[in-house]
Amino acid sequence: MPITRREFVAIGLAAATYPARVISSNRDTMYGLIGRMKAVPGQRDALISILLDGTGAMPGCRSYIIARDPSDADAIWITEVWADEASHQASLSLPSVQQAITRARPLIAGFAERFVTEPLGGHGLPS
Repeated sequence: MPITRREFVAIGLAAATYPARVISSNRDTMYGLIGRMKAVPGQRDALISILLDGTGAMPGCRSYIIARDPSDADAIWITEVWADEASHQASLSLPSVQQAITRARPLIAGFAERFVTEPLGGHGLPS
């Protein structure tokens, strides 16, 4: 039996207000970050190179994507997915990450938006 538009909307509203943790309660909660970084003018590609070099083997890292912002010649977006928040925190003390931070710091003009997420899965991530 087909559902009416009103029933469909009611189901959608109920799902939208249902807490995400309950929906995903049978999964381990991954930790995600999406952030926008501004490079010193003209140094975006050098900054990207440093970040890509320093982010090879990071235990617990499921995905680390660096992308150019096509609307701003000095901005990049970094999208990260970690097994959990503790893995992300631990990565900050890795020698390779510390070296990348030291090399990148003079090329960073600032940070813009930063969002914490709870990734649930998708292409390339464990289901």
